[in-house]
Amino acid sequence: MENEIIKNISNPAALESLYRSNPATFSRAFEAVYPQISTELAAQIWQERLAVSSTSWGSKNDWILLVAFALLAGFFMQLPDLAHLSHDRYFPRNMSFFVMPGIGAYFAYKQGLGLRELLWPIATLVASILFINLLPEKSTTLLLTCLHIPILIWLAVGYIFAGSDAGKRMDFLRYHGDLVVMTVVIGLAGGLFTALTLNLFNLVQLKIDDFYFRYIVLSILPSVPLFATLLVRQNTSLVSKISPVIARIFTPLVTITLAIFLVAIIFTGKDPYNDRDFLLIFNGVLIGVMALILFSLGEATKQHASRIHQYFLLALAMVAIIDNGIALSAIGFRLMEFGVSPNRLAVLGSNALVMVHLVLVTRHLSRFIKGVETVEGIEKGLTTYLPYYAVWAAIVSFIFPLIFSFS
Repeated sequence: MENEIIKNISNPAALESLYRSNPATFSRAFEAVYPQISTELAAQIWQERLAVSSTSWGSKNDWILLVAFALLAGFFMQLPDLAHLSHDRYFPRNMSFFVMPGIGAYFAYKQGLGLRELLWPIATLVASILFINLLPEKSTTLLLTCLHIPILIWLAVGYIFAGSDAGKRMDFLRYHGDLVVMTVVIGLAGGLFTALTLNLFNLVQLKIDDFYFRYIVLSILPSVPLFATLLVRQNTSLVSKISPVIARIFTPLVTITLAIFLVAIIFTGKDPYNDRDFLLIFNGVLIGVMALILFSLGEATKQHASRIHQYFLLALAMVAIIDNGIALSAIGFRLMEFGVSPNRLAVLGSNALVMVHLVLVTRHLSRFIKGVETVEGIEKGLTTYLPYYAVWAAIVSFIFPLIFSFS
């Protein structure tokens, strides 16, 4: 999109067509390339046009769709009490289906997708719901399925959003950075409203705490990301300046912290080879770091991105490779020492996937910083790998329970 804007800056009809095809992506791309084309009269006009646009709350149909899914999510949150189901059985199995399907439906509606384009995402959702709720209790593979189904559903929504378009896959990652910011803002406002409400009722000696949290908060909570999505997609400039700041602040902080953590492992004598709990936490940290790298790449590959930020991101990827190498060797050691188990095999496969992706990230980012690779090249190289996570999540979720006889 950025290259198309630059190429067609003197072609008003083409620019208008680009804008109408995807206003959110156009606005974001235009903001990125504006410093290069600011001397053009057409660019200045578009800058004013995009800058003065007021906050959009979406269309009536947008709200009807999201309210319907919010009500549906609230109903499913209350279903265990209505149908006398076990909370311990119901929520771990079904938490993946309260938010993401609604967001996927919103994206499908906004893009005008038909049943043919949605066949695979719908089939994945239905199969996931049926399979996870039919798995027997007290099994290791049940826990693995509960942990991997959310990844599969998330990537199915990513498929609805982007399909096979590498550029739109990068937009999907950027959208999540903005979504986190907007969700936190709405959550903070909701927390303030909750404190005000409870204290007002406490003044008149009415204790509504249990009722409020059990029925109001629990029902509304899944709808927060839905409405945050509407605001983010309708108003690209609303949080687009906040996400880059957060990425630029946390990338160097996490890089330095992770490097110090490596040194601390040596001096404290912590042993990931024999300490199972430490290894689990270690892997959790690596997954968080990988997510930060992917979301930060959306900002680091922009035309006006800070060179220092790019170097810190490259350093973070390299440190993460070292950490992941330690984790992989520790998992391999535990496999040889204690034998094959569903947990160890799943963690080994996940870490191997992350390791390959980290190496690709480091290679592409290094070439990009040297000027050897274009923005389109790095985005395609990085996002092309995302479907492999979906394949692995599907294997662990559906095949592992069968291989290990639901143990």
